[in-house]
Amino acid sequence: MTQTQPVMPDPLFDISGRVYLVAGAGGGLGGPIAQELAGRGAKLVLFDVDGDALSRIGETIPDAVCEIADMRDESAVSRLTALTRERFGRLDGGVNAAGKLPISPAADFDEAVFRDCIDINVTAAFLFSRAVAAGLDGDGGRIVHIASVSSYVANANYAAYASSKAALAQMVKVLGREWAPRNILVNAIGPALTETGLTHDYLSDAGFRHNAISAIPMGRLGEADDLFGTVILLLSRAGGFITGQTVYVDGGRTLV
Repeated sequence: MTQTQPVMPDPLFDISGRVYLVAGAGGGLGGPIAQELAGRGAKLVLFDVDGDALSRIGETIPDAVCEIADMRDESAVSRLTALTRERFGRLDGGVNAAGKLPISPAADFDEAVFRDCIDINVTAAFLFSRAVAAGLDGDGGRIVHIASVSSYVANANYAAYASSKAALAQMVKVLGREWAPRNILVNAIGPALTETGLTHDYLSDAGFRHNAISAIPMGRLGEADDLFGTVILLLSRAGGFITGQTVYVDGGRTLV
């Protein structure tokens, strides 16, 4: 009987032994991304404001450190970068999958909800980036944000979300340029609408769901695992000359 040989990882995309801080790890994108990174041998510190969701993901990644924290609190994120270095001896980067998705006509949009969306999707992303960058070793690292096709396209009723994600994409450009001399590479991924806890209520409306799918040339919603290849690219040696970019993984949505 022929014995199957273990598959050796491609050194270009190998992230085994790398250490990452993951924000929004209890969410519908952050959780699967964390599981994929762990499955490839990365060491992780995971955090979210939702303790129950975080615990469920943590149970699937026994070696991960899980902490309840709010990304809007820069001191809390800084404490987590220190914890990461204390636990694993280093920090190689961060993945931000936290976010908020309010959808409402602009004329009726609640100002407090609009401000909260900007605060979470932009301001907190900036604070996360700065805390992670400060916690990296001298040889640099990687920061990856989950943006959206709404960084680029204009959907009705998306005034807050689209503004926040467009701002995030532009912020990634500025940080990418500013931190490139330190070899800190900052990028974003822009997925098409994906069925997660964040989008479930909207997608349960048959009309909304039909319109969302019909706007995607490939004819389906995004899935969390559609993002894995791009996340690995941006964190690994293969992405060593990519910075300031938002990579759209969207089934052609930004072509429409």
